[in-house]
Amino acid sequence: MKNKQNGILAKAAKVLSDVESNELKATLVSALIIFVLMASYYILRPVRDAMASDWTDSEVSFLWNLNFFVSAALVAIWGFTVSKTKLRNVIPALYAFFAISFVLFYLGISNLEDRDLADKAFYLWVSVFSLFHVTAFWTCMADTFSKQQSKRLFGVIMVGMSGGTLLGPAVPTLLGVVVAGEDLMLAASLGLVAVIPLVFYLYKLKSTELDNDDVSADTSNTVLGGYWWKGFQTLVGSPYLLAIAAFILLYVFISTFVYFEQKNLLADLTRGERTQILGGIDWIVNLLTFGLAAFFTGRIVTRLGMPLALALMPILMAIALLILAFAPILTVLLALQVFRRGGNYGLTRPAREMLYTNVSREEKFKAKPVVDIVVYRGGDAISSDLFALLTDGVGMGLGAVAAVGAGIAAAWGATGVWLGKKFDKAEADGAEE
Repeated sequence: MKNKQNGILAKAAKVLSDVESNELKATLVSALIIFVLMASYYILRPVRDAMASDWTDSEVSFLWNLNFFVSAALVAIWGFTVSKTKLRNVIPALYAFFAISFVLFYLGISNLEDRDLADKAFYLWVSVFSLFHVTAFWTCMADTFSKQQSKRLFGVIMVGMSGGTLLGPAVPTLLGVVVAGEDLMLAASLGLVAVIPLVFYLYKLKSTELDNDDVSADTSNTVLGGYWWKGFQTLVGSPYLLAIAAFILLYVFISTFVYFEQKNLLADLTRGERTQILGGIDWIVNLLTFGLAAFFTGRIVTRLGMPLALALMPILMAIALLILAFAPILTVLLALQVFRRGGNYGLTRPAREMLYTNVSREEKFKAKPVVDIVVYRGGDAISSDLFALLTDGVGMGLGAVAAVGAGIAAAWGATGVWLGKKFDKAEADGAEE
């Protein structure tokens, strides 16, 4: 039986964010999990990105290509693990694994004199972590909440993500010059350990508060079975998953172009200065995102539909990139970066994650990591090679690259419209049954 909370907090949540009383605990716990995860990641992100300005575009492109192969191998290991292990344990185990890895990095890097190779290994590993920890979280969300709940609640849960991305960058921003980057690895490790009991508590709330056992089988005793390569096979055979992959791929191309130009424009600054600037940008982005995720995302999706929710940011990005093409200066680029990331976190990302409530449990646990990680990192590899070719090879400037990006953003928006229509149609068909 559902445990109804009728306090002031529950009533306020209903009015402000359309959260039902029986959903409040699970929503808050989910938001707290992603808050801690993102704070942990964003403590490390400026440290990682500050390293990149010491390297050429070709060196960074090589690391991104290597990241694709490392990520693909880990996704294959993940597929094997979820086939053989109780699903209750796999996500907490993943967070424990990364926590241990950052402790090992701390112990190893602290004693090195020549750190160039270690810095590149750390850059690569944080990039691997940046997708795995979020993909695992949203897999848990898609497996916990129903399709109808996701439309109302995922935007609210993103408030936790925004909060974490506000807190995390504040640490290197305030301490980036006086605290060594390796010391921040320990703080990130502690955060990853802290989320493990929260995940187990959320599993309990799925049955006791949400009464969502019908969303998928009981998490506590389920072993998914099957083969580790099933996720790769399912992706190739599913037009719906392939469209999600295309949507992500086009987004990655836009992100890569902006990232590399940002890296180049910061090259003349010291590493500590870059860390502070990048941390400050992260903080501003997520402060602006907070209100959008809390109060508007769910209402946009439920009232205006998924096609608009998925296509809105791509359309606006196409316009913004055209502006950048005619005014290729640092101020415009940084404003575009804030706009792109804020819109992604506040609207596009939660809407994209809702798409996975429309697939089977095996697709959530096996195909989703292939799409979110392997396809994403494949896009990184391809787009970084393309950017290096256009800049180091052909010699194109920021304005010309931005014009190319505008065309990519238009294709991204068209893909979002198609996906949104498919999602809404599946929901309508389900309501008729």
